[in-house]
Amino acid sequence: MSRRIFLIVVTLLAAAGMVFAADTVQKPKNPVVVMETSFGNVKIELFEKEAPVTVKNFLEYTKSGYYANTIFHRVMPGFMAQGGGFTARLAPKPGERAPIRNEANNGLKNDRGTIAMARTGDPNSATAQFFINVVNNDMLNRPSPDGFGYAVFGRVIDGMKVVDRIVATPQVRKNFEFENLPVEAVVIKSVKLQ
Repeated sequence: MSRRIFLIVVTLLAAAGMVFAADTVQKPKNPVVVMETSFGNVKIELFEKEAPVTVKNFLEYTKSGYYANTIFHRVMPGFMAQGGGFTARLAPKPGERAPIRNEANNGLKNDRGTIAMARTGDPNSATAQFFINVVNNDMLNRPSPDGFGYAVFGRVIDGMKVVDRIVATPQVRKNFEFENLPVEAVVIKSVKLQ
């Protein structure tokens, strides 16, 4: 085989490989969900390797449709937006699952744009509710504030402007439980695995 033919064959094989590679769809490294809200969509990457229990829990709620028609019931400028547990009538959403183990020791930080699990004073009490940090909230990282911290399990990869708009919406106080309730309901229409 002449050198010229050899070079042509190599070039054609390389071109075929590039075409094949271009047609191959790369699977995302982590699961991604799209949260459709009445203020716009938020796309969230979930850190399955770092927070396997929390991501599995969140995806189980997602796949069951639990988050549909829940609201962001606590929004605090310069802090976070919390949702996923109440309906627009401020009733607890039925169908809550058992609490999960706190995974705040996974090395992830409560930085702007991350999503973490909401919980009570019991570190292992998280169920469906979550919050999205709008600033770096170092005081929520393990071991603060109580030796356990708040478990980050993902980050917003598109739609932080929507989250900022949610947090900036006017708020009202409705009894002790709803101190920072948006005046205009911020409805989570759905959360779907992309």
